[in-house]
Amino acid sequence: MRTRSLLTVAGAVVALALPATLPASAADTAVLTTGGAGGTPVATGAVLTASLASGTAATFYSSADGTSGLRCTSSQFTATVTGNPSAPGTATESVTAHTFDAASCTSNVTGVLGVSGITVDHLPYTATVTSAGALDVTPPAGSTVQTTVKLRTLLGTVTCVYQGPGLSGTASNADNSITFDDQHFTKISGSSLCFSNAYFSAKYAPVTTGGAAVYVN
Repeated sequence: MRTRSLLTVAGAVVALALPATLPASAADTAVLTTGGAGGTPVATGAVLTASLASGTAATFYSSADGTSGLRCTSSQFTATVTGNPSAPGTATESVTAHTFDAASCTSNVTGVLGVSGITVDHLPYTATVTSAGALDVTPPAGSTVQTTVKLRTLLGTVTCVYQGPGLSGTASNADNSITFDDQHFTKISGSSLCFSNAYFSAKYAPVTTGGAAVYVN
């Protein structure tokens, strides 16, 4: 009887302990989810897209926090998820497109009549986003993040080329956004109408995949 009682007690202890240990892996949350924070993991290979947040513009100004330069009200990026580990961690993406609609761009630079085009070169870039919401965009090894801007002037079209080592931004679950603030680029070619330094700022929201908002965990 004593042996049977001990076995019964031991079995009850094991049964009580199992629920505390088994769900741990099931409760793992991926860095990127849909349906809310802690929701459904975003699959590797999923395509993320985002346009400018409503009522905002992407700007390329000649100084940090300045107002002289270019302003575009239509821009979009596309990225493919290449890694989405459990949180806390760092998800990885491949940025395959980053576009600006030249028809939505204006300039207040003296001598510039308008914007013919803005092209992001050297794609794809690698993007990483941490559970803390830190976002970094880097170019391929040995390359740079580069933007080519074509301006209409009284003397014809002027081409300005700007380069930088990368971009740093912030992801927020409040509105499923990605924000870049005064990211510095240096002119490597172009006429005197091309300002020597360009500071890029933009807010993209909401970031979605398949129409569902993406959250960072």
